[in-house]
Amino acid sequence: QVQLAESGGGLVQAGGSLTLSCAASGDTVCITDMGWYRQAPGKERELVAHINSGDSAYYADFVKGRFTISRDNAENTVYLQIASLEFEDTATYYCHALADTMVQGMCAPIRNDYWGQGTQVTVSS
Repeated sequence: QVQLAESGGGLVQAGGSLTLSCAASGDTVCITDMGWYRQAPGKERELVAHINSGDSAYYADFVKGRFTISRDNAENTVYLQIASLEFEDTATYYCHALADTMVQGMCAPIRNDYWGQGTQVTVSS
């Protein structure tokens, strides 16, 4: 089992910046990929960015270079830096992790999805 705890959300003026953090606990040795999704009111949850254990990152097209995902494997933490915030970035941001299953002290290739509770980002004009 993996637990994810996000932090760093809040109310920010348009044009400002923000850094979200997500700390993982539990069977963290089995985590492969970590990332961020977001869900705006009345919209479906969408992928923002993902990063694998080799630090290879993938970004959604709408990111436009304003978002940077990074990962500290020693601290089991993933970060999302957001620059030049826009009103449309207002959403609940969810941390996501893919992890193999711990079986008798080893990571078995049985993948599981884990989600954090979400952190609210509100951009004011």
